Order: sequence, then C-alpha cells, then structure tokens
Amino acid sequence: MLSLVNHKNFVNLIGYCEEDEPFNRMMVFEYAPNGTLFEHMHVKEMENLDWSARMRIITGIAYCLQYMHHDLNLPVAHSNLNSPNIFLTNDFATTIAGISFLPQDSSKSKSSGNNESAHSTLPPLTDVETNVYCFGILLLEIIYRKLQYSKEQGSLEKLDELDLICEIIQECIQLDPRQRPTMNDITSKLREVIAISPDPLWWAEHEILSVEAT
Repeated sequence: MLSLVNHKNFVNLIGYCEEDEPFNRMMVFEYAPNGTLFEHMHVKEMENLDWSARMRIITGIAYCLQYMHHDLNLPVAHSNLNSPNIFLTNDFATTIAGISFLPQDSSKSKSSGNNESAHSTLPPLTDVETNVYCFGILLLEIIYRKLQYSKEQGSLEKLDELDLICEIIQECIQLDPRQRPTMNDITSKLREVIAISPDPLWWAEHEILSVEAT
C-alpha cells in the first residue's frame, strides 16, 4: 500500500528490515528534522509556526490527500489523519506519515460503529469521506491553535464561537460602512457564545480562560 503513494507531501519509505533470527520488523522512512505539526502547535518549547508556514502546511496536506483520493487507480484513505502524523521537513514542508491505510472499497462495511477513543467524537477513520472530515478538523486545529479535544473545551468541532467570530468578521469588513455593525451589536453577539461578562473583572476572567485553554 505504501508503494502506491508516491507524492512529495507523503513521507518517503526508504526501506525495511525483516529478520526472523532474532525476530525484527523495521520500516525506515525519510527523516523529518522539524518534528510534527502537533509539537509545533501545542508544545511550548517548539518553534511557533507563522501564518505563512501554516498555510503552506495546509496546502501540502490538501494536495497529498487529493492525490491519494483522486489520482490513484484505487482511492486510498489514510486511517489516522491527525497532527501527530503530519511531519515537517527542514524548510517546514508537509510530509504525511503513518503506515496504516484503507482502500476506499474495503471501507463500505465499516462506515458506522463506536469510536475507540474515549476522548474524541471523531467518527471511525475508514474512508476518504472521513479523511475530508479529519482535514476540516486539522484546519480548525492549525488556525485556532487548540487541541482537537480537551476536558475544558470538549471536541474542537463543537466550538460554536468559531462560526460566530467568522460571521462578525464578515460584517465588520463590509465595504459599505452603513452595513457594518456597531460595537454594541458585536459585544452582544460575542456574549451569546463566549461566557465573559462586561464588568471590571473581565480581564481577570479572560486570563483564567486563557490559562485553562492552554
């Protein structure tokens, strides 16, 4: 299955070792010196990715998935598409890793079932449609810089404030000034989903929420 995927944004399989005495199974992949996307998103000691780098990563993932889903004779879906399986080269180009794949045709009977993870609402990773879903979650994680799941926020896809904030942005940047909302309108909308009260303790509450989120 790995030999079918030949794309610049997919990790390069260099070779493998299969020994019986002593028993040994090893796969050797091209080294990605800048670690994983997950580390750069969520580990404080790692270098932060600027906006340009994050957009390049998103594009690399998208092109690789397009190749896997549409350019191969038999569509191939990655079975565990998430930020720990996105590796970064020395110039922060994307290489998708992970060695477990499912052909599209073999997944039809597995499109339902309970998720094995107790800490996520992600559906079973079985087909190209689920890859698209996981790509959307990756977009949220990359842009929003939050874990896909945490006890405080729950699942990332359930963050209602993201839709509202995008809506507010669109309203604020309308070319016709008369169509733009007032700040009273904006703060009222924000209070619908962001539980911060407009009192002197606002900054304290904001600081507490920021610490909890990290």
